[in-house]
Amino acid sequence: MKQRNKKRFDPEFKARVALEALQEKESLAQLGRRHGVHPVLVGQWKKQLLEKAATAFTTEAAGRDAEKVQDELLRKIGELTVERDFLARGLQRSR
Repeated sequence: MKQRNKKRFDPEFKARVALEALQEKESLAQLGRRHGVHPVLVGQWKKQLLEKAATAFTTEAAGRDAEKVQDELLRKIGELTVERDFLARGLQRSR
């Protein structure tokens, strides 16, 4: 069976096409033909842009939350590493 090569589109291209679709100056079919993309993909990208547009304005809070989680995880990794080393040394002494 012949394997199909899937085209991969970078996020900038998708955003540019989706923004053009939001302007509604051309139909999805016309945009798809002009950019060499299936019209269904153009519609999906437009929908994704509309659904996720609000996150563009909430990155600061999300970034701070992610930093807190990362700091907590790194601290926990450090604690577990110290415990593991301590127990490994105790095990070596008992042998």
